[in-house]
Amino acid sequence: MSWQALVEGNPELAAYGVTRFTDRVAYLATVDKEGNPRAHPVSPQLRENRLFIFMYPTSPKAHDLQRGSHYALHCSVENNSGGGGEFYVRGVAHQNTNSADWELVRPGNQHEFGTKYILFELSVQQAFSMQYVENDTVTNRWRQSDAT
Repeated sequence: MSWQALVEGNPELAAYGVTRFTDRVAYLATVDKEGNPRAHPVSPQLRENRLFIFMYPTSPKAHDLQRGSHYALHCSVENNSGGGGEFYVRGVAHQNTNSADWELVRPGNQHEFGTKYILFELSVQQAFSMQYVENDTVTNRWRQSDAT
């Protein structure tokens, strides 16, 4: 399911996710070939209610996603107190070679697409947020199964 499913299933959570992923570094979790977890800084790209990431084709994260495509993506926070709040999604990544989708991601990026980078679209099977409000936490959750 695409980001669109999250938008339709929980618009408030999707809108919050946009604020936490837009123009920010996030951390992508993958699993290496020995089954060990890895974390990688990435720049998520939300376009037309779809979630993309791009990377060098030789990067460990690219190999991890090509081999076993499950991922988790967590936003960065502003400080040790979780400033700005937390947001993460998880699902399956699919390498995308569609030139029209490259054109969606290209605006606002100064990278050499196509030859230097590869593109993945991230399906969203689950999303979660935690916001710290005064002396309390406010959580919001969505699962793909909620939409069916």
